[in-house]
Amino acid sequence: MNEFDAAVLGIIQGLTEFLPVSSSGHLELGKAILGDSSLPKESLLFTVILHFATALSTLVVFRKEVAEIFKGLFQFKWNDEFIFSIKIVISMIPAAFIGVFFEEQLESLFGGNIIFVGFMLIITALLLWLADKAKNTEKPVTYRNAFVIGIAQAIAILPGISRSGATISTSVLLGNDKEKAARFSFLMVVPLIFGKIAKDLLDGNLMESTSSFPVLLIGFVTAFVAGLAACTWMISLVKQSKLSYFAIYCLLAGLLSIGISYFN
Repeated sequence: MNEFDAAVLGIIQGLTEFLPVSSSGHLELGKAILGDSSLPKESLLFTVILHFATALSTLVVFRKEVAEIFKGLFQFKWNDEFIFSIKIVISMIPAAFIGVFFEEQLESLFGGNIIFVGFMLIITALLLWLADKAKNTEKPVTYRNAFVIGIAQAIAILPGISRSGATISTSVLLGNDKEKAARFSFLMVVPLIFGKIAKDLLDGNLMESTSSFPVLLIGFVTAFVAGLAACTWMISLVKQSKLSYFAIYCLLAGLLSIGISYFN
């Protein structure tokens, strides 16, 4: 992988982590188009760096909310911030379980299986279309909602299923306020990303990477900048109920992926 490829993949990750079009699916498509034939373990560090960049951009966009959460936690009181933190923890359980016990099975799906990505993108399109038709309410995310949204996040580990698309759509279909659904969706993934980075560091998996420092740096910067823009934009789009545009895009991208796989 060269610096140009790193910049392209960084922009793809930054945009698609927050836009409901599947970052993992688009990264697989991007690698296939760019001719990146590295094995999943060899490109693991680069992938981790990209996810770290988008997690950092989330913290920047929601810095006030994050500061309030930490402030509330250290007061050791049953306040709104503490309750929100518990909901975040509950939402993490399904994805953490899948990540710990089915890691090898998941890695096998990230090897350029474009036809699988295509079908998953079509499923994402259906979820977005259903959510776009749902009526907006002022209902907050409940404990039960948090766990169900967490299940959606676990399913979204599959390449082609949009994490933000699946979690926001599930939350909206459960009757939650759209803006609250988007904010919860973006914040709930941050602990998982940092947890995954810590696990990979402890396991020593990142040492198998073949990516050079300039490639990692360019990927990080482009993913971070693109993530800042996409995160802010996505909240506005969800409030305006414009998810149908992304549903159409995912449908077309899915059909294109299946077509490319078939003709190849």
